[in-house]
Amino acid sequence: MSSPAMPSAPVRALARAEAFCFTRRGLILGVLLVLTAVMGWFALQLRMDAGFEKQMPLGHEYIQTFQTYRNDVLGANRLNIVVRAREGRIWTPAGLKRLYEVTQAVTYLPNVDRLGVQSLWTPNTFVNEITEEGFRADPLIAGTITPEQITPELIAGIRQAASQGGFIGTMVSRDEAGAMVVAELAETDRDGQRLDYVAYNRILEEQIRARFEDKDFEVQIIGFAKQIGDIADGAASVLEFCAIALLLTAFAVFWYCRSIAFTLLPIVCSLASLVWQFGTLRLLGYGLDPLAVLVPFLVFAIGVSHGVQQINFIVRELAQGKTTMQACRASFSGLLIPGILALVTAFVTFITLLLIPIPMVRELAVAAALGVAYKIVTNLVMLPVAASYVTMKPGWAQRAMAINHRRAAWLRPVARLAEPRRAAWTLAVVAVVFGVSVWQSSDRVVGTLQPGAPELRPEARFNRDAVSISTSFDTGLDWLTVVFESPQNSCENPAIGAWQDDFVWQVGSVEGVLSALSFAGQMRLFNEGYNEGHPKMSAVPIDGANYSGLAAEIGRTRGMLRGDCSMSAVHLFLADHQATTINRVIDAVKRFRVAEPLPGSSIRLASGNAGVLAAINDEVHRSELPMMLYVYGAIVLLVALVYRDFRAVLACCLPLTVGTFIGYWFMKELQIGLTVATLPVMVLAVGIGVDYAFYIYNRLQLHLAHGQPIVKAIEHSILEVGAATIFTAITLAIGVATWSFSELKFQADMGKLLAFMFMVNMVMAMTALPAFAVWLEKIFPRRTAVRAPGLLAH
Repeated sequence: MSSPAMPSAPVRALARAEAFCFTRRGLILGVLLVLTAVMGWFALQLRMDAGFEKQMPLGHEYIQTFQTYRNDVLGANRLNIVVRAREGRIWTPAGLKRLYEVTQAVTYLPNVDRLGVQSLWTPNTFVNEITEEGFRADPLIAGTITPEQITPELIAGIRQAASQGGFIGTMVSRDEAGAMVVAELAETDRDGQRLDYVAYNRILEEQIRARFEDKDFEVQIIGFAKQIGDIADGAASVLEFCAIALLLTAFAVFWYCRSIAFTLLPIVCSLASLVWQFGTLRLLGYGLDPLAVLVPFLVFAIGVSHGVQQINFIVRELAQGKTTMQACRASFSGLLIPGILALVTAFVTFITLLLIPIPMVRELAVAAALGVAYKIVTNLVMLPVAASYVTMKPGWAQRAMAINHRRAAWLRPVARLAEPRRAAWTLAVVAVVFGVSVWQSSDRVVGTLQPGAPELRPEARFNRDAVSISTSFDTGLDWLTVVFESPQNSCENPAIGAWQDDFVWQVGSVEGVLSALSFAGQMRLFNEGYNEGHPKMSAVPIDGANYSGLAAEIGRTRGMLRGDCSMSAVHLFLADHQATTINRVIDAVKRFRVAEPLPGSSIRLASGNAGVLAAINDEVHRSELPMMLYVYGAIVLLVALVYRDFRAVLACCLPLTVGTFIGYWFMKELQIGLTVATLPVMVLAVGIGVDYAFYIYNRLQLHLAHGQPIVKAIEHSILEVGAATIFTAITLAIGVATWSFSELKFQADMGKLLAFMFMVNMVMAMTALPAFAVWLEKIFPRRTAVRAPGLLAH
């Protein structure tokens, strides 16, 4: 039976495109080769580009607070450096001398706010003392003392002063084996140049760790700059694992098609689009963020997936006796529409990431969308045109198809799932799995689930340092700054201090809060000190003049108060930066803000590194559902436009939805939080999953257009493209599974997640899609002949 007539416009357009590409194939390949060379030159100039502020959601309430008061409160971009004696305590001449040397080295590091550096040796470390004359605040180590003058007597006095001043557990570890140096970093220098975190990590290693760490002292360094630098160093291993994945893919493709030429073609074409992608990023002025370094290689995987479908189509045509040119032209025409549909869907999917107002994610969206857009040229045009130059030995295609037929023989039981009764059981199982997945993934966590840097393994040096410091110091390494706003010149309004005192009393007892440093707490301390240390005077003064005088004293301490008293701060030091901890404290702050307002004043969230993380988590949580709805909306619209059939929409999208929720369940079980780094991976998994569905459904429509009944059409579709689909999924899954051995925990987790998602979406496409298609046909029988979706009959 001949194929039903197609609308003339699509036929003519497709025929013209085919004729243009294959009659000018030399010119086209030459232009693409020159383009690849030019883009390769620019791609070599692409560098890692990380930034603290790139991770901040634009316009978020918390980030607005951070930007408004960033010079008035503790900076969120800090370095914590601990000098720890390997044996004994820090209270030795050598220990204090080493601390002094590290303090001086840190002070003169680039981008460090020198006035904000604090250690036992800096003049901003005061010991508040109540004497007969009243309240006195002196530097812990007098400015006249030098390391060379240190004697046992002086050390004993310094140790006593540190204990009296409350610095044991803050600037000195509880076991007194280590002491801390704190520094705040500026994102830009005086010339406006942005901080290069990758290069800065090398500076920290060379000028701090390598110089001052030896057999007697250990130097521990944590902070965003160190974290992102270590991630960037670990990201170098991405290239190694991607090379391994590429080799595995090459071997697998060769095993599938038994041709070196057809093995190299999909890989070379996919690499060409990767070169174009990197070159374009460099031309646009972008770098490659360490947290987004996996995305280009995941887009490469999409290219390999489409390339295998092209090779499968060409081999099938060659086996029918066609020449290489005829087979490649047939592949071009036969896969152009479904290929464009799949890639445009992936393109739109990545574009939806622009909904998340985080600069890093938006850069990632642009990079991924560019890569997918280039795939349309390299995989749907460049590959079949280049393949037309390949000359195969007589009988090769028949042998290759015979091998494929043997491999596809075991697919016949899968094809029988399309029989109505078996399809009903399949749908029942899918429904149960879907229900369990939705239930199990309903309480998935947005944000990080582990202490330390979740991108690094627990045994990484950064995480070992983070655990050591967090268990040795009381203040914690993560803090949430809550800002109390009042009218200007509120320095004589004691009600503000009393209100903040109540806040600290209530929120400070929330689980996860280690301690609180607040303007109200300082007010209590100073008031007690100026009243001969009487315990009853440890309270916020009720007298306006006294309150104003103490506020002036406290205002000299950085991070607590603005000079006009229009802002005072509470710093809540947290046990960790896990999403559950931060959310619990944020909720407590919001409850107090609603329950106990003060007329004329307000409470603003939030600064500190925990405030920035809370804003990121909130934006990811807020954007996830709209973004996924846009993704599925785009898929529905594109499928509807191409197939003009609601059955196609349901058959392609429902299995994909089940796969997505199974992926969320998998993330929960592996304790992978939904973050700015993992959300794009889930989006990409949706893009690849729908590819499988398109190729299977496209063959189904073609067989229906030839008048075959639905069950037979599905059987033929699965036997024709099922082996290639399964092969592609397994190949890609094995390739990314090798990432599990990466020193980056993030890369290892993403390898497991992607391998799982590749397989789940393939299983859904091979089982749930045919079952849905059969029952949709049974419930909503067709009254007219099926039109092949823009395809020529092959």
